[in-house]
Amino acid sequence: MGEGRSGMKKNRWLLVFFVVIGLVAGALVAKWLEQVPALDFLTDSVPVVWSPAADLIVVAFDLTVRLNISLLSIIGIVLAIWLYRRM
Repeated sequence: MGEGRSGMKKNRWLLVFFVVIGLVAGALVAKWLEQVPALDFLTDSVPVVWSPAADLIVVAFDLTVRLNISLLSIIGIVLAIWLYRRM
């Protein structure tokens, strides 16, 4: 039964890997197509920013995660999930 659980974890990490690769691939395609005015609706990106911070007296941290999401990035994520499910 322990093997099944570790297999699930590997599959989840593989899914995360696929999603990140899909996101990066979509962003690269959007970057390459920026020069084409007719494809603005695919290449326009929306910034998403998350900045958690804490001061716990002993330890303080500041973290900023910034994503620029475009329609091509979303298409890349969907394609990556589709490919993952086909495996």
